[in-house]
Amino acid sequence: MDTRVVDRLRCPVCDEPLAEAATGGSRALRCPRRHSFDVARHGYVNLLAGRTPHGGDSTEMVIARTEFLSAGHYDVISTALADVARRAVPDGAYPLVVDAGAGTGRHLAAVLAALPEAAGLALDVSKPALRRAARAHPRGTAALADTWARLPLADASTAVLLNVFAPRNGTEFHRVLDPTGRLLVVTPAADHLAELVEALGLLRVDPAKADRVAASLGGHFTEESVAVHRRVLTLTGPEVTTLVGMGPSAWHTDPAGLAARIAALGEPVGVTVAVRLGVHRPR
Repeated sequence: MDTRVVDRLRCPVCDEPLAEAATGGSRALRCPRRHSFDVARHGYVNLLAGRTPHGGDSTEMVIARTEFLSAGHYDVISTALADVARRAVPDGAYPLVVDAGAGTGRHLAAVLAALPEAAGLALDVSKPALRRAARAHPRGTAALADTWARLPLADASTAVLLNVFAPRNGTEFHRVLDPTGRLLVVTPAADHLAELVEALGLLRVDPAKADRVAASLGGHFTEESVAVHRRVLTLTGPEVTTLVGMGPSAWHTDPAGLAARIAALGEPVGVTVAVRLGVHRPR
């Protein structure tokens, strides 16, 4: 594991620093109080202090997301994040980029590719996602962690914090972010996947989404800029199926009914990707 990242990790039990340790042939991170956290054979470290009430994205959702993202369909998001991150990195020590709710780590990998001196940390509660994130970039580290809880990071340890279609923990984001750092929040715009919402009965974007984002950040941040990024995709029927299967609507749609509605769309299917990228500075 990248020692520069490990140096900034903290024990989720006692908040002491962590260091690599060998335990009977396996790898682990351990704190001075001997709390130990195993590094899985897939490359991520389990930094949960206990059980979580949710397991995150399923294996099927992660497979769908990997397939869809690998085709470049959401590169408009990765590119926008990388462009902003280049300008957001503060002067000083090496930058740590943290993706809270990283999924497969594709967006984090794009940012690291744009910042050759940076190291990255992917945080997620989904083990299937972290198996991918741990291999997403040579300078990336992955950790199983509940982003609703205290993050396993030192105070002011993070230069850039990414949050893409994921829950927001304003208090913890503020604690771990360097005072000169930036939080980049990506949320769906009102017309995101609009062509599919009506036709397939997908979940709609909350009209009060921007207000809910601000509330979730708890007054700890000021939004200094915002931009909406759009791209129209041309998809096949199977690609539409994959797109639906990788997102929250996968939990709320009947597979048989969904397949019939997708078939009725014909091919090709034009689908709008529209996201809002807000850049937030700590107060």
